Amino acid sequence: MNKFIIALLATISLTLSSFKNEVQSAEWTPVSSSVTFKIKNAGFNVDGKFGAVTAKVVFDGTKSTSNTIEATIDSKTINTGNGMRDGHLKKDEYFSSEKFPKIQMQSTSFSVESNGTFKGFFNLSIKGKTKNIVVPFSFVQKDNNGVFKGTFKINRLDFGVGESSMFLSDEVTLTLLLNVVKK
Repeated sequence: MNKFIIALLATISLTLSSFKNEVQSAEWTPVSSSVTFKIKNAGFNVDGKFGAVTAKVVFDGTKSTSNTIEATIDSKTINTGNGMRDGHLKKDEYFSSEKFPKIQMQSTSFSVESNGTFKGFFNLSIKGKTKNIVVPFSFVQKDNNGVFKGTFKINRLDFGVGESSMFLSDEVTLTLLLNVVKK
């Protein structure tokens, strides 16, 4: 009888170990993305967007550990709907796109909020300057598909994007949308 109990416990332990491995954070592949921004210029909202996000995502919405998100966008893809302004924004004064072609975000940790949303703590790098930011976001998963949505604000001057101005706001609101599929 003792051998039976030991064998049963070993089987349960092996099963729980296998289950633990199965519930590790899932890897996700981005299938589409949107990075938009809004800033006040001379009292008017100027909207813009960047091109596609390249990302490595390991995420399980049921836990706050073992999750990582690394995302990159190309600063040259900035688009405000005004080619002349876009060309100006790519110059050294603003994004310096030739010297700093990538804008990068790297997660450091996550927390799960009481309402089911998340807070992501990221290092954001623009123009060679890295700052810690907090990004509140939602993650909705249905079968093997997921959607990340988040909106946050940054101070453009923290990253050396332009100079202080009476006309151009320092605060920029960014909205991210990332559609993913489980690997």
